[in-house]
Amino acid sequence: MRQNIFRGLGVAVVTPFMEDGSIDFEALARLIDNQLEGGIDFFCVLGTTAETPTLNMEERRAITRFFIDRVAGRVPLLLGAGGNDTRKVIEGLKDIPEGIDGLLIVAPYYNKPSQEGLYQHYKAVASATNLPVVVYNVPGRTGVNITAETTLRIARDCPNVIATKEASGNIGQIEEIIVGAPEGFEVLSGDDGIAFELMSAGATGAITVIGNSHPHEFAEMIHAIQAGDLQKAQTIHHGFNDYYKLLFVDGNPSGVKCALALQGTIKNVLRLPLVPARKETEAKIAEFLKS
Repeated sequence: MRQNIFRGLGVAVVTPFMEDGSIDFEALARLIDNQLEGGIDFFCVLGTTAETPTLNMEERRAITRFFIDRVAGRVPLLLGAGGNDTRKVIEGLKDIPEGIDGLLIVAPYYNKPSQEGLYQHYKAVASATNLPVVVYNVPGRTGVNITAETTLRIARDCPNVIATKEASGNIGQIEEIIVGAPEGFEVLSGDDGIAFELMSAGATGAITVIGNSHPHEFAEMIHAIQAGDLQKAQTIHHGFNDYYKLLFVDGNPSGVKCALALQGTIKNVLRLPLVPARKETEAKIAEFLKS
């Protein structure tokens, strides 16, 4: 029977860079340690927030190995391993090192497959690995939405597909998946601003950006929902209302990297085509962090 091990608070970790653009592994160690101390439940490695498209294969392997060694099995690791060429995705699965606990497979982007194409893509990828697979639906980035019908079809036919990270923002669609999910298949929120709403409706976890800068507070909110203390969770959620917007107004991870730099954890460096948050956004983030 399938079982989702990626429950509770997951963090899609940023990739810290030095001023010269190289990876800052000392800062990455601080990030990992801070988030573990904050009570997070799992890491999402090499996701969108990590600026993965700007990392070469050698850098991706180095970051993956660093996570495996630093975390040392204390929490599960979910590795971003998607793409828009099914054969290349499957070929890449051969390089997944021991110590990775599951794969996050984003919907193929740019080429906009049909629902049948999406189904066949996930079926082929899931069949090529023994690792648990999490579907990632983020139509705002990929240009294609995985419908509830297709998600549930994948879930029924692919026993090692254990969850979907839903970032469509379509509450009706997400609730349809929650209600219709086969045993052992779960929904994870992929949108910080509606994590409270989705988990209150039956999602079992969230993969977040905000957990980079506020792991303790967001873990407290997620764990309060799991414990049935919705009033406490809602209070924490409302306290982040302005911050949710600030994190994404200039794109991701520009906002959270700005916050982490203000907190002294990393340098505020991104790789083109991404650039740091605007000065006015930085000022508002700084004001929030002082509150």
